[in-house]
Amino acid sequence: MGNSTNTFRKRLTDGDLLIGTFVKTPSPIVAEVLSLSELDAFCIDTEHAPFGRLELDLCVSAFRAADRPSLVRTANDSSTEIRNALDSGATGILVPHVTSAKQAAAIVKAAHFGNEGRGYAGSSRAAEYTTKSMADHIADSREQTVVVVQIEDIAALNHVAQIAAVEGVDALFVGRFDLAVAMQKSPSDTEVIATVRDICAAGQSAGTAVGMFTADLDEIPDWRAAGANLFLLNSDQSMLLAGANALAQSIR
Repeated sequence: MGNSTNTFRKRLTDGDLLIGTFVKTPSPIVAEVLSLSELDAFCIDTEHAPFGRLELDLCVSAFRAADRPSLVRTANDSSTEIRNALDSGATGILVPHVTSAKQAAAIVKAAHFGNEGRGYAGSSRAAEYTTKSMADHIADSREQTVVVVQIEDIAALNHVAQIAAVEGVDALFVGRFDLAVAMQKSPSDTEVIATVRDICAAGQSAGTAVGMFTADLDEIPDWRAAGANLFLLNSDQSMLLAGANALAQSIR
């Protein structure tokens, strides 16, 4: 991997401002085009988009070839989902619906090599197809693999501090819209905003990075001040629509 990819975890945990987007289209061509942008990272969304194992592999390959960091939002917290993403060569994982420190610790274990952890394969893209030594692959994985857990359930709210403190959890990702739905509030409701601020505070207290999505880009300075530094905004599909509509409106 190149410098941009292998330093992404350090930039995240150091608190650097990182801007990315979700990738919803299972096409390596879309990934290749996005890799030409100035965004810092790309999150392939296998939870909410129709990615199969091969489509995931091809998109990660395109980002990796361009030395662009890629996260995979897994469909769930299973070791299979985590292994598939990381063996493909993804920089890290974003795991949805994490509600306890025990679950977070199991996710960290599944993301790293070791006893009862990630299964080792020297033939994967991540291991450079047998050309990387076992020692180097294990060391690089330990240093560079990014683990992000998503806080989006009411059940998680009483455990956020403990989740943030789990060794190996690099960032919390706030699922604000899911929280709003669960709380039966709008995303801009004061109670929802206060909850997001509490999550940011828990991350700051534990020295754990915080990421989020927001539909209102004007909010970013406030959330940055609250401690968030990873912003996954829009998606390939929303940007395609925005560009097409802007073109049409510029002529009409």
